[in-house]
Amino acid sequence: MSFHLSAEEARIESRDGRTYLHARLRREDGEWNDAEFDLDTVLGNDDGHFQWGGQNFTASARNITFDPKEGAAEQPILRAELQDCNQEWHARDVNLTEIVENINGHFEPKF
Repeated sequence: MSFHLSAEEARIESRDGRTYLHARLRREDGEWNDAEFDLDTVLGNDDGHFQWGGQNFTASARNITFDPKEGAAEQPILRAELQDCNQEWHARDVNLTEIVENINGHFEPKF
């Protein structure tokens, strides 16, 4: 299930050089579960672009922000400036519904 449709209080937290997604996720029984997911386990930086299936994007990112309900479609968008191999910074974004889902109250990667 798309996590943003079954989540409350979605936010990111930076800790120990990593970026974590937090939310209360609805379980199949209708109850809520506090969940955390390390985004650095599924997102990398490929020469200034987000890389799905990569790792450790936070190490070469700055100005990381998250809007859990961006735009008319209320999509969870992660934004950051990512550094390329020439040490230049690029503003990038990724829709987290394409990467993470809610499986019975727990975050799971889609790939």
